[in-house]
Amino acid sequence: MRTYDFSPLYRSAVGFDRLANLLESAARTSQENGWPPYNIETTGENAYRIEIAVAGFKPDELNIEVKENLLTVTGRKAANDLPGDGVAVERNFLHRGLAERDFERRFQLADYVVVKTADLSNGLLSIELARELPEALKPRRIEIGAGSKLIEGKKAKAA
Repeated sequence: MRTYDFSPLYRSAVGFDRLANLLESAARTSQENGWPPYNIETTGENAYRIEIAVAGFKPDELNIEVKENLLTVTGRKAANDLPGDGVAVERNFLHRGLAERDFERRFQLADYVVVKTADLSNGLLSIELARELPEALKPRRIEIGAGSKLIEGKKAKAA
């Protein structure tokens, strides 16, 4: 695997440290094992969905947290050998293909992207996201005044 050195970017660019950190984070993330698999899709102009395959996990075994534009999804599997009544039972597998292992997935969010909802259905955890720009950053139309009329070279007094 190839590693990238972003230190020249820190030496020659001012104010782009956040971008360099994102690139370094992306490079590290791409080297992870890729489990559990996930999709990221756009569902509208400013709407997105992340779907993570979490078959075998219950809602109380999953945690979603957002802190400083970093969305972290973790899965901590409870003891697999306990049935619903909590009594330990020995299980003899002929084949064990379901991973059922703990995981942590991180997603870097752009500014103003917020998590709207999260749902677990048919083994897929769906996280709905939206970009919500503050009113101060949205484009707004500025009305142009006609100015006040001049009377003999002087502005008219307001009535």
